[in-house]
Amino acid sequence: MRLTDIIDEGCIKIPLQKKSKRGLIKEMVDLLDGAGKIADKDKVLDSVLKREKLMSTGVGNGVAIPHGKSEGVKHIQAAFGKTAEDVDFQSLDGKSVRLIFLLVGPEEDPILHIKALSRISRLTSHKKFCQKLLHATSADDVIRIMNDAEVMFTENG
Repeated sequence: MRLTDIIDEGCIKIPLQKKSKRGLIKEMVDLLDGAGKIADKDKVLDSVLKREKLMSTGVGNGVAIPHGKSEGVKHIQAAFGKTAEDVDFQSLDGKSVRLIFLLVGPEEDPILHIKALSRISRLTSHKKFCQKLLHATSADDVIRIMNDAEVMFTENG
């Protein structure tokens, strides 16, 4: 699975408008909803916020990957957003966040959810990838950067 298999241009927003963790998560769920990618916005939002209460999904290096499994989505879906300024996401490394990947999947397919989460984590572990995303100004830029990274930083599949 490639990242661009689950994120398309309609699910990318630069810049995100909200300034709080909860606000950003809601804004990204709204983005998926507006793109027709989810069946029940409230169930999806609830599942992501419940997961966030367990432990912050601010994974470090300016990246957050809020995620959840929900009845409100039929297939794995993802969105990407970049904030205009640093946001406190209670990240594991104590640093603020600018790059946010939202991932939601159906409850009955946890393996695909884990694979997608792993893919995002693997790509965002590369500083060059994150630096390029920080300089992206459009959804086209983000898709190109993701496609290039898939070739450069990952093995088959």
